[in-house]
This record gives sequence, C-alpha cells and structure tokens, in this order.
Amino acid sequence: MANISMRYETILVLHPSLGEEAVKALIEKFTSLIKEHGTLEKVEEWGKRRLAYPIQDELEGYYVLMHFESAPDFPAELNRIYKITDGVLRTLVVRNEYDVQKPAEQDTPAQDAAPAAEAPAQAAPQQE
Repeated sequence: MANISMRYETILVLHPSLGEEAVKALIEKFTSLIKEHGTLEKVEEWGKRRLAYPIQDELEGYYVLMHFESAPDFPAELNRIYKITDGVLRTLVVRNEYDVQKPAEQDTPAQDAAPAAEAPAQAAPQQE
C-alpha cells in the first residue's frame, strides 16, 4: 500500500504564565513529536498576544504556528496529546492544501510596486 502523506498546519496557544524555558520545552516537545511522525516544514513563534476572548480567565497567550507533513492519522494523535498537556490553552490542526513558502522566497509587494510607481513620474514632461 502506498505511503500517503498530507500537509497540515497547527497553531498552539500556550499559557502566558509559563516561563521562557517552559515555553521552549513545550515547543521542543511538539516539534520532536512531529519530526518522529512526519516532516516539520516551518515553525513560527508569534510570541505573547492578546486573546480575542478570555480562555480559562486568561487574556493573553503565547502563539506558535507549525507547518508539517505527515500521515493522515497523525493529526488526531497530535490533537490528543495537546489536550492532555498542561500549559496548552487552545489548539487547532488543519489540513493545508497550499505550499508553504520559506521566508527567503516570499516577495513583498511594496518592493515590486516601488519601481513601477517611480517610472511614470520620471517619464512625465515637466512644464515651467
């Protein structure tokens, strides 16, 4: 039978009272778990942010976004482990059908639009 793998992304909201070392330990725990069952493509630590609504009487949380590729049955197991881990306020695991761009590959629209915006200004005749 063929080895099927799909792309997923997961976002974690960790408890804000965790220390820096505890946050790093949880992130390392989940990244190593993902690496055991698939391929970790990218990890983005968004840091401490205000929540849209209180969760467990907390107004802030530490956000982490991870993109990975794994077998279709692994996200359910990952979600189960999230739920039994202390320090995790909220999680979401979704299937991602798009390619993940690396930071070096991303183009900023402002850089592409700037030369085009300057060209008409230089070509316009000046009147005195």
